Amino acid sequence: MAMLVVITEAVPPRLRGRLAVWLLEIRAGVYVGDVSRRIREMIWEQVEALAEDGNVAMAWASSHESGFEFQTYGENRREPVDHDGLRLVRFLPPQVN
Repeated sequence: MAMLVVITEAVPPRLRGRLAVWLLEIRAGVYVGDVSRRIREMIWEQVEALAEDGNVAMAWASSHESGFEFQTYGENRREPVDHDGLRLVRFLPPQVN
């Protein structure tokens, strides 16, 4: 079991309801819990199936060098990048309309 944090933006109520089954919503769109790897992977499958045009960030405790790992779904100015085995976040320039 490991601590899991899921942050959602502009996702459908159906996904928010599914997340609330396994995790505690401590603020609007912010979910936390202590779940197994299998449950974490099942939650991510729900994110991929139901998030539509929203975006999601999921982070969990691990034995990785940084002490955590994360993955993201959807468009966001923050983009994960691998830098010599360490996952970092790069900021993309704002889109001009």
